[in-house]
Amino acid sequence: MTQTVQPPTVQTSSTPQERVDLWLANFEAALAARDIDRAAGMFAVDSFWRDLVAFTWNLKTVEGRDAVAAMLHARLEDTDPTNFRTSETPDEADGVTSAWIEFETATGRGKGHLRLKDDEAWTFLTTMQELKGHEERRGRNRVKGAVHGSGGDTLSWAEKREIEEKELGYARQPYVLVIGGGQGGIALGARLRQLGVPAIVVDKNERPGDQWRNRYKSLCLHDPVWYDHLPYMPFPDNWPVFAPKDKIGDWLEMYTKVMEIPYWSSTTCTSATFDEDTKEWTVVLDRDGEEVVLHPKQLVLATGMSGKPSVPTFPGQDVFKGEQHHSSRHPGPDAYAGKRVVVVGANNSAHDICKALYETGADVTMLQRSSTHIVKSDSLMDLGLGDLYSERALAAGMTTEKADLTFASLPYKIMHEFQIPIYQKIAERDKDFYDRLEKAGFKLDFGDDESGLFMKYLRRGSGYYIDVGASELVADGSIHLVSGQVDRLTEDAVVLTDGTELPADLVVYATGYGSMNGWAADLMGQEVADKVGKCWGLGSDTTKDPGPWEGEQRNMWKPTQQEALWFHGGNLHQSRHYSLYLALQLKARHEEIPTPVYGLQEVHHLS
Repeated sequence: MTQTVQPPTVQTSSTPQERVDLWLANFEAALAARDIDRAAGMFAVDSFWRDLVAFTWNLKTVEGRDAVAAMLHARLEDTDPTNFRTSETPDEADGVTSAWIEFETATGRGKGHLRLKDDEAWTFLTTMQELKGHEERRGRNRVKGAVHGSGGDTLSWAEKREIEEKELGYARQPYVLVIGGGQGGIALGARLRQLGVPAIVVDKNERPGDQWRNRYKSLCLHDPVWYDHLPYMPFPDNWPVFAPKDKIGDWLEMYTKVMEIPYWSSTTCTSATFDEDTKEWTVVLDRDGEEVVLHPKQLVLATGMSGKPSVPTFPGQDVFKGEQHHSSRHPGPDAYAGKRVVVVGANNSAHDICKALYETGADVTMLQRSSTHIVKSDSLMDLGLGDLYSERALAAGMTTEKADLTFASLPYKIMHEFQIPIYQKIAERDKDFYDRLEKAGFKLDFGDDESGLFMKYLRRGSGYYIDVGASELVADGSIHLVSGQVDRLTEDAVVLTDGTELPADLVVYATGYGSMNGWAADLMGQEVADKVGKCWGLGSDTTKDPGPWEGEQRNMWKPTQQEALWFHGGNLHQSRHYSLYLALQLKARHEEIPTPVYGLQEVHHLS
């Protein structure tokens, strides 16, 4: 049984720098002495240590002194951390001292963030940034490219690439196979390439970026450009704030080429099985009509958290004479001018599709089945993202890396407390806007605890719309709004449970997507999917995010209950940031560095 840890007596220092230096020195001394009770006692009673790979070989948040002590008892000896130091001058606000830190472990170098309250750690972030002896060839460590002098390698760069492309997957097996070549798979492929891990990214589409090109023509990113950079290569400073889908598609294709990511397009995976004896996968692929069998040691599903359409089943779908499709298959509005369209759903895709259809001359009805959180894009950019991801943030010295780590430094358990005031300000600023929507009959919410968009996204990945114009069309009646549940379809209408009939030539199911482990069920069988359990969500016990509390997002970017199976997905921000930690975990295994996982996630929900 873990002994309850008591805090040491710490003398308050006069400046933020002195307070942080003293805490780090005392903490490092306690760790060096293996005095775990003293080290854990330096944390506040209500405290959080979030570790991304550096200590736990996991993505893991421990809460409170006893949990800190338990983690250190399991991991301190192997980790052997040293050289804790600040990387810039700490600051203080509202009684909290904040500091950016750096440190080393036996196997790697890390960065982190510390918040002190009354000279005790309130939040502590530790992240692995590189493995010792396996640093990326970048900056001063970059490769020359050219061969200087005589008697050296006579093959050109292009010839070496051609040989590699012919051999990898045939004469030579990849160590990692990444299934899914959207932004997640491409970002991870770039990371693995730079770390020297043999990997192949496969995708069913003909070209990288087709995942975006093939969506409805009005689709643009709703997140701003500063939030969306890929690793190594940020968007140029003339890039649109909200990138149109085809520009994103072209960027991903260009990025794949110039980052030299081994990428197999027109390739589908038909099955994958893991051999417990050989510790490798057998993956059967259809590569543009050719059957290829690969034997990677690690398999990553990067098929997207919004990749497996959730299509509802209603009576009468087989007798409906019009057209019906999921929003992921919606081609755009051009063919539907003058048509009657019912869009089932009221979140991002539903609003985008309704707006484009209305502007093309269709008679559009949005069917809202449950309440939706709406936030105006301008308000979100100013109040929600402006301090971290904006020109304003850049001018204040907030780099993308620093912004990502700032976001990561807030434990999920208390993140909603920081979000609620932001959305209170948004609700006040845009009161007239919300009043008009409610008067039109739109059912609004700000999340179960009024914490708004980001928490809804992290908890359930659905239930919101970032307004770029469609809400005004709903408010003024240009887009018809009906609330209710579908009972059935007839030959030419959608019928609701209250008897309301909505005449339709087209029904669009903007009904979202299922859990990523649905892809595991398709490729590996339901037994593996159930072994892994539900992907995404925090266990917040809010709508569509059942408890118990997980502390991190379920199954994402970290070891799962199925050995050598990983999930990688999310928005462009998450694809950029978390691809680093997943790549380092895979690199360590490739180099046969011991990776004892602390706190492997338990499975509480199957899907």
